[in-house]
Amino acid sequence: QVQLVESGGGLVQAGGSLRLSCAASGRIFGDFTFGWFRQAPGKERDFVARIPWNGGSTLYANFVKGRFTISRDNAKNTVYLQMNNLKPEDTAVYYCAAGRGRIYSTRVADFPSWGQGTQVTVSS
Repeated sequence: QVQLVESGGGLVQAGGSLRLSCAASGRIFGDFTFGWFRQAPGKERDFVARIPWNGGSTLYANFVKGRFTISRDNAKNTVYLQMNNLKPEDTAVYYCAAGRGRIYSTRVADFPSWGQGTQVTVSS
């Protein structure tokens, strides 16, 4: 079981930046895949980005390409989401998720472990 704790959310003006962190603890050995998802009020939880823990290609949703960057620091057991040029439509609760092995999908159901979420609000 992997425990995930997100931080770094907040209120920012359009065009601004935030960096979200996801601290992982528990039985992290072997390979994992970490992902970021987001959920706006009244909407479904959407995939944002994913990264393999042991190296490999990242994947981004089309609506964040060129603006968001997912990265990891294995020594700190932390995954980051750097968000630049934020837009009001990026307002949502952002969740960190993880699953053992290489996860090649973007489905919520394929990530067994979840954090509690962190609120990101972008004002216009």
